[in-house]
Amino acid sequence: MSMAKIYDDGKITLPVEIRRLLGLKLGDKVTFLQNQNGEVVLINSSAQAIHKAQEAFSGAAEVLGVKDDDDVQALISELRRGKN
Repeated sequence: MSMAKIYDDGKITLPVEIRRLLGLKLGDKVTFLQNQNGEVVLINSSAQAIHKAQEAFSGAAEVLGVKDDDDVQALISELRRGKN
């Protein structure tokens, strides 16, 4: 169990073991969520955003026919040519 103190201005310092567990770095943002039991859960907002983006793009590579790094580079080149 880890504990943190709340200071006069409402700030807290997350214990190092919690920062490591969540993969938090300087400047990262966290989100507080309340679950069905009324407990408040702290999550790494950056990691959550990446996870949501991965879900949103799931299957896009197959649709675009991207199979490897060469396909990615070809797609980028094609997009750049289209902007000129």
